[in-house]
Amino acid sequence: MTRLHPRLEQDCHYVSRLDLCHLLLMNDSNYPWCILVPDREDISEIHQLEEADQQQLIRESSRLARGLTRLYRPDKLNIAAIGNLVPQLHLHHVVRYIGDPAWPKPVWGHAPARPYTTEAADEAVARLQEALARSV
Repeated sequence: MTRLHPRLEQDCHYVSRLDLCHLLLMNDSNYPWCILVPDREDISEIHQLEEADQQQLIRESSRLARGLTRLYRPDKLNIAAIGNLVPQLHLHHVVRYIGDPAWPKPVWGHAPARPYTTEAADEAVARLQEALARSV
């Protein structure tokens, strides 16, 4: 298993392992916010993945998007690979609602993170695992 970047380990809860990616939950209850991290060494950009891994990443991203949409019924689902602070390739999936703390702007740097309580994090992880299982 590829070691997760320390910032991802610090800022996220582990949800599950998919065929290619690790699925993480960002520890910010302002927004349902998941991150896919391909289990590949020394990759910072999607185009650096082998073609089969690129296709698998899109499949897993789509599966996650379906699960998040069923679970949260967002007004918009933002999907982005930014990586300015964390060079390890990771794909953000941020559930957005009209009227959320940052709407309609990007969530980065807008409002201080509201960490989940232990109980709320455990519940969110379990709900994500269940939603993902139904999104195959």
